[in-house]
Amino acid sequence: MPSSEDTSINEFDVIVVGAGISGVNAGYRLQTEVPGCNYTILEARDGIGGTWDFFRYPGIRSDSDLHTFGFPWRPWPNDQIIADGESIKKYILDTASVFGIDQRVQYRHKLIAADWKTERQTWTLTVENDERRMYFTTRFVIFSTGYYDYEEALPATINGLQKYTGTVVHPQFWPQDLDYAGKEVVIVGSGATAITLLPSLAQKAKHVTMIQRSPSYIVSIPAVDGPGEFFKRWLPRWLAYKMIRLKFLVLPLLFFWYCQIFPSSARRLIKRGTLKDLPQNVPHDPHFVPSYNPWDQRLCIAPDGDFYAALREGKTSIATGHIKTITSNRILLESGQEVSADILVTATGLQIRFAGGTTLSVDGKALKLPHKFLWKGIMLQDVPNAAFVIGYTNASWTLRSDATALHICRIVNSLNARGFSSAVPRLDNDNNGMEQQEEEEEEKGRGKVTGKHRESPLNGAANGSISQPVKPTHHPAKSNAAISPCSPINLNSTYVKRALGYLPKAGDKGPWRVRSNYFQDLWEAKYGKLEGMEGPHGAYGGLVFEKSNY
Repeated sequence: MPSSEDTSINEFDVIVVGAGISGVNAGYRLQTEVPGCNYTILEARDGIGGTWDFFRYPGIRSDSDLHTFGFPWRPWPNDQIIADGESIKKYILDTASVFGIDQRVQYRHKLIAADWKTERQTWTLTVENDERRMYFTTRFVIFSTGYYDYEEALPATINGLQKYTGTVVHPQFWPQDLDYAGKEVVIVGSGATAITLLPSLAQKAKHVTMIQRSPSYIVSIPAVDGPGEFFKRWLPRWLAYKMIRLKFLVLPLLFFWYCQIFPSSARRLIKRGTLKDLPQNVPHDPHFVPSYNPWDQRLCIAPDGDFYAALREGKTSIATGHIKTITSNRILLESGQEVSADILVTATGLQIRFAGGTTLSVDGKALKLPHKFLWKGIMLQDVPNAAFVIGYTNASWTLRSDATALHICRIVNSLNARGFSSAVPRLDNDNNGMEQQEEEEEEKGRGKVTGKHRESPLNGAANGSISQPVKPTHHPAKSNAAISPCSPINLNSTYVKRALGYLPKAGDKGPWRVRSNYFQDLWEAKYGKLEGMEGPHGAYGGLVFEKSNY
């Protein structure tokens, strides 16, 4: 708890929360796209880099190519397609320094709460800086906080784990002094983290076993892009980078849609590549036969097939099945197989946390995130002047974060040019009433809402979360169109499913749909409709520009 309070107010036009790759990108866009913008970046930790400054487990690397994961305005300069965490961190730090973005960062400033004041048409942010509590005000706030909880890992639900007497490690909090040389290491999990850890740990450990309940698709790709090297050798540097980036924008997107449209064919294609890399003593079934189609969950990448190379060397193995129980030093599977373990690594996923866990409110009334829809995957329904940067699940994170930043800058510029004070995503009137009914049900303690209330979108405007003196320039049209809610993250991974009850929703119509196409999102950010209702007779709602009556 802070021991002192600084009651002075720090005022900015825009405040960015988080100095990871999305926050640095947002800073660049603000200083190049919004003339005269007075902005700052609040960072809870003591360094720039976000994920790449935080995670320190062996072998940490990107799970998408750096030519699209890197900034479009400062291309990734190195040869590797998939890069290690330290190289990515250096790239972000160097970029922030070159463009002066690092001078805008206020370190060890943790955002605790954000409250929109309708009377003032500004956000008031409560921030903790070491032992001080501070206050900031801003017209617009951008949450570039990522999607996972920095403070708490996703709990591993493994029967008998409390009986285990060895060392238990979660990759999110990897001890830098952990000595695993000559030890038997077990990794529980099959996602990108586990696929990365296995070949890295095998370099020193006696043996590494990956225990997976359900396999993942693991695709080998070259560590260095051959055509890209050709482009850089024979073309002007600016053109070479554009060609390389275009290649990595188009080909993965085409493969994603191929997997979506022809899943059986995609399964066979991936199987052929896997069989080519597998050693003869490791069977394809059951270890490499996922229960889902390609891209229902993210594909795992193995640069130069390092995962399969580790299997061929004989110091690693895979066990597929459910864990029955754990003893003091062994893991027993339901199949009867036993695995010895000196060190147990629980790579079972991350705990999702929206907006970095900030308490969000409008005029002192706390927001109920599961009741809110996301407008174009950027802004919360009925919440003025706040944007949330969420990356793609089927492409590099930075692609969507940059499209989002450009969209935000366009909104801010439009508000400034036309004399409006706020931009607020709204639904239609019929849907407004639905949320009021649902909140009344909850307040009366009637339990889970079912029936028609669950089938329609929910809006907090009808119950007074936005005070009445703000007069919208467009009024939502009456409509009977129902917008069905769905997950804002189009993956069926376990850690995503666990978080759905705490996240805002996407919809199946209009501007509330999940965003998954970079080219479409980039076009909308630059040229698409900003303000006004969408759909037949405005049935699907939209972004409303408002002025204060105060």
